[in-house]
Amino acid sequence: MRHSMRAAAAALLCCATPALAATVHVQDPVPFSETSYIADNIKAECRMGAQLGTALGNSAPDFGNTIAFDEQLATEGRVLKLEIVEAQSARTGYNHYKSATVRGVLMDDGQKVAEVTARRISRGGPGGMFKGSCDVLQRVVTAIGNDLAEWLANPTDEAKLGDF
Repeated sequence: MRHSMRAAAAALLCCATPALAATVHVQDPVPFSETSYIADNIKAECRMGAQLGTALGNSAPDFGNTIAFDEQLATEGRVLKLEIVEAQSARTGYNHYKSATVRGVLMDDGQKVAEVTARRISRGGPGGMFKGSCDVLQRVVTAIGNDLAEWLANPTDEAKLGDF
């Protein structure tokens, strides 16, 4: 009898895990920080905030979370307030140098849980010489979105993710 109760409890936990997954609210698109020094052409031409949200939303379920996108940042529940604080786009001949930094604060019903900073750098990857600047910046924020999704599974305060 005791073994069958344990087996039933284990089966319930196994099958209920998706139902227990946390829903995290994120503003979409992720905004640029008001105090950032990011070139206007990057802000105007590259959809970094939307691309970051997409990458985070696609990766979060792999780590037991669901992302709910809100036009305005939610104030209740589990909320990840993100902002793009740095983005660079340089190119010399065939070589790219792109980077982006995102800061975030994870809140739970208005209480701070943890802060995070994620930074990634790319030189363009395979075939980089044939890619445009926004394509390479998309690669950068996709990596950041993946990093943040993994961090959300076990958030630690003042975490630094990616290329530091």
